[in-house]
Amino acid sequence: MDLFSVIAILTTVCALFAYINFRFVKLPTTIGLMLIALLFSLVLLIIGRFSPSFLVNIEGWVGDIDFSEVLLEVLLSFLLFAGALHTNMDLLREQKWSILSFSTIGVLISTFLLGGMFFYVLNALGYPVPFIHCLLLGALISPTDPIAVLGILKQAKVPKSLEIVITGESLFNDGVGVVVFLTILQVATLGVDQVTPGEVAFLFGEEVGGGLLLGLGLGYITYYLMRSIDHYQTEVLLSLALVMGGYALATALHFSGPLAVVVAGLFIGNRARADAMSDETVEYLDKFWELIDELLNALLFVLIGLEIVIIPFLDDYWLPGLIGIFLALLGRFIAVLVPVLMLRRLVNFMPRTPLIMTWGGLRGGISIALALSLPETMNKEIILSITYCIVIFSILVQGLTLGPLVKRIKARYDL
Repeated sequence: MDLFSVIAILTTVCALFAYINFRFVKLPTTIGLMLIALLFSLVLLIIGRFSPSFLVNIEGWVGDIDFSEVLLEVLLSFLLFAGALHTNMDLLREQKWSILSFSTIGVLISTFLLGGMFFYVLNALGYPVPFIHCLLLGALISPTDPIAVLGILKQAKVPKSLEIVITGESLFNDGVGVVVFLTILQVATLGVDQVTPGEVAFLFGEEVGGGLLLGLGLGYITYYLMRSIDHYQTEVLLSLALVMGGYALATALHFSGPLAVVVAGLFIGNRARADAMSDETVEYLDKFWELIDELLNALLFVLIGLEIVIIPFLDDYWLPGLIGIFLALLGRFIAVLVPVLMLRRLVNFMPRTPLIMTWGGLRGGISIALALSLPETMNKEIILSITYCIVIFSILVQGLTLGPLVKRIKARYDL
């Protein structure tokens, strides 16, 4: 099937599912679309039991869509920029130590803690998965997904101080998490003996530091160009070029594209919004990126629901998947609790912050994309199955219950 036909079918499916959700289901958009797509996929699988040829055609169509490539190389840059564009930099500065701790120390703690727990649990269940492969699972499931988090936080009514921490963490720990994953993947590919600690540190520093500096530089250049004109069409086009060109350049330089886009988005959304844009430009820029955010979010969560069609081995690993949900929550809680305890004298956290951040730490398409990118030789089937179970539970169960949980805590502590 040619590219246009695939895009046409996906767009049509997204539009129909969005209509059904808005007209009948009435769930938050991201949750509703994924739930409808998931139920639709289950219906297709049931039909496939009676008509194997029909299922083969469906699997072929969904399989033609490289989910990992579509998300990591196309959708991610736009969605991260749209999220960063509307994030208040002043509020981020107020919570900088919390965000920095959660997005770095928290990710590393979670990666190694989850890797260790999965290693012992999987081997106890009779799945001899090497420790380095369990670390890969820990790395891809540790960062919260900014796309899922930002979509749910709009309805959860989390107190502003905690909302900005969760938002900032999700924007930055995504880039850090991808770098940690790629570093461990390189170690797993080449062998522990072939990679020195210095090389690991250099790779990590190059990806993270390079991404941050590149995003800052490109953001400033775009800001300068916007400041020299007053033409909203051109300025919107400049923002689009910043995202696409910046992400491509970061990839070519082996820098972190997600971090570069986030930093550039924060720069444009704060500095350029205040000094370089007219009110008309701000209005059109915001509307453009809000529309992009809604459209691509719809596409992403429909794809997540449809992916179950091409994960036939999910039946074989349902038990590790269920246990993985519990382990992911436990690892997340500990990874959040440690920074909270470290910073409790510097930061005035609201009551039950570890609980809210654990339940609000949603996993999404990025985790699935990273799992799909693994080679078959690295226990891809079991890692992908566990990841998919965690993501589905995270978005459907945690996403739907986060609002009531926050409301209950606010009422209990009179916040």
